[in-house]
Amino acid sequence: MMIDKHTLALISIVGCSLDVLGALYLAYDLLGGQHGPLRTLTRGVTYGVLFGTGYGLVLGPVVGIVSGVAHGITLGWEFSRASKRGPKPGFWYDTAMSAIRGLGFALGTAYLYGARFGAAFGALSTLGQILAYRIGISPTAEYQPATRPRFTRTQFLGAVNRTVGYAIAGYVSALIAQERSNALSVGLKAGLMMGVVTAIVGACTPFIEWTADHVPERRMGVLGIGLILIGFTLQSVQYWVALLDVSTK
Repeated sequence: MMIDKHTLALISIVGCSLDVLGALYLAYDLLGGQHGPLRTLTRGVTYGVLFGTGYGLVLGPVVGIVSGVAHGITLGWEFSRASKRGPKPGFWYDTAMSAIRGLGFALGTAYLYGARFGAAFGALSTLGQILAYRIGISPTAEYQPATRPRFTRTQFLGAVNRTVGYAIAGYVSALIAQERSNALSVGLKAGLMMGVVTAIVGACTPFIEWTADHVPERRMGVLGIGLILIGFTLQSVQYWVALLDVSTK
């Protein structure tokens, strides 16, 4: 019997992830609080999966995973902050959120098109997002949880803004990377991808926010313990492989 070492590593990584997720669920049950870590986690995972899946379907799994993580971290934090109805964030906060998402795009597209393209695309993405925040186009601009999806005029304009902005960013980045023959197609692909994904997720956002604020309290501890046990079991596979002298390749 033989098992692939990459498969074994993936099993262990999944186990570690389930342990972390289970610990957060259990911690929320122990700590409580309407705006506790579970609320932020729910938002982060949901937005990360939606954006990551959308980008990954067009540009491949590497871009999907990296950009999904960046979007999950930033949007989970931004929407959790918005749900508390706190003061409007300042310039440096907006810049930090933009830079994290820009870094995700830079790393993902660098894998596809090279370092020069990735650096240019990430920088242009960050700049464009900062400018959008300054004129009032932000993920939480129309924060209003609802029991069903909703698509407003502001969301439509935001999707159009991202379509045009990222089409230009993709085109310019391709030129900087000396990919003139593919510049137009890359720009169109990037712009349409951003616009469509933004429109779909934007329409779902009111329902996602309503769901995040209605996660049952004091009921997630059992699920958390279950996830921890599953994670522990998956991580132990590597030790059983060694104990039973199973060959790896």
